[in-house]
Amino acid sequence: MFNFSDLIIQNVKMKKSHVVVGIDPDINRIPLFYLKEAESLYGVSSQGAAHALLEFGKTVINTVKDYVAVVKLQSAYFEVYGAYGVATFWELVSHAKNEGLIVIADAKRGDIGPTSRAYSESFFGDKTNKWRDSNPTVDALTINPYLGKDSIDPFYNSAISLKKGLFILVKTSNDSSEDLQDKQLKSQLTVSETIAEWVNNYACDSIGENGYSLIGAVVGATHTKDILKFRKLMPNSIFLLPGYGAQGGKGENITNAFNPDGYGALISASRSIIYSYNKVEIKTEHQIKKCITDAVRNMNNDINDALLRENKLKWKAEALNSRH
Repeated sequence: MFNFSDLIIQNVKMKKSHVVVGIDPDINRIPLFYLKEAESLYGVSSQGAAHALLEFGKTVINTVKDYVAVVKLQSAYFEVYGAYGVATFWELVSHAKNEGLIVIADAKRGDIGPTSRAYSESFFGDKTNKWRDSNPTVDALTINPYLGKDSIDPFYNSAISLKKGLFILVKTSNDSSEDLQDKQLKSQLTVSETIAEWVNNYACDSIGENGYSLIGAVVGATHTKDILKFRKLMPNSIFLLPGYGAQGGKGENITNAFNPDGYGALISASRSIIYSYNKVEIKTEHQIKKCITDAVRNMNNDINDALLRENKLKWKAEALNSRH
């Protein structure tokens, strides 16, 4: 049955890109002219900040939409500004979907069962709740599994019924992830390996038409030695790999995340794409768009070239022809 993983593969093929652009808009790094416009309209306020995030976010989306299939919005950067920020988050979700992009909410939710259900409804919707307006929804959500399986089940059930996707934290890209995730349990497996087994068990019950599950895994691109191990533990899950670019991940280091069919992984970059203009003096939106375009095209080429060398690039013929 067609599910979220099939939607991913369909759009990756169309864009010839495994890249996810992360939209993590830090108000202190947004170009000054967005801030000046926001201040002139709303003053130095949460409403003004939310307006600046909205305009900057739209610029990023409009720039990358022709080069990638997926964007990932980090909810915390919007929640900082209260109701205005949350409204901006959802406005950008709607804008991205209207532009044909798949949207992942990077919110890392997870709690006891009833609360996880409420979190799931807030991002995926619930057709049975007559009190809920017909608000926009995301296509997929990152979730935190560390309260146990009963915290995952409500998300899983919603994802199945609504044809959404989940990316469960398995091995994260931050330096201190080893403090907990690499600890060995009585089973002789590490914490992250145990979570990977959970992911695989969920995944096996939700396989789509292309052999992948709507249950994916977050595996840091910085953990190059572990990627192949996790691929073997979760063969049917699409990996979401943060850590490319600013955190040191490179295309040549992440090819093991892909299966022999050339699919199974999405490589995420945020700062190295959306703040790529920081290296030059920016005065216009046109300059910002050019810097972002160059950065995302370079990332696409880096990943596709690495896959081509490993004979894992599905559109190999097109890639070879483009070089002549």
